[in-house]
Amino acid sequence: QVQLVESGGGLVRAGGSLRLSCAASGRTISSYAMGWFRQAPGKEREFVSTIRWIGGSSYYADSVRGRFTNSRDNAKNTVYLQMDSLQPEDTAVYYCAASTTGSYTRSSGYDYWGRGTQVTVSS
Repeated sequence: QVQLVESGGGLVRAGGSLRLSCAASGRTISSYAMGWFRQAPGKEREFVSTIRWIGGSSYYADSVRGRFTNSRDNAKNTVYLQMDSLQPEDTAVYYCAASTTGSYTRSSGYDYWGRGTQVTVSS
């Protein structure tokens, strides 16, 4: 089992920044990659980004590419999502997820999920 806890969400004005953290515990050695997803009210959960533990290669959704940046601290089993130039359409609950098999853009590729952290961007 892998436990994931997100933090760092909050309220920010358009154009502002936030950094989300996702701390992993438990059998983290089994985790291959981490993903970030978000879900806005009345919408389906959507892919944001993914990062591999080994090598740190990342992939981003078109909607956030150039504004959001993944990073990870393997020693702390923690991944980060730096979000810059935030816009009201970025408002959502952000979830981190762990995959034991690959680096995916689909939510079904992830085996473990955190409970989410709310990000609200005011105009």
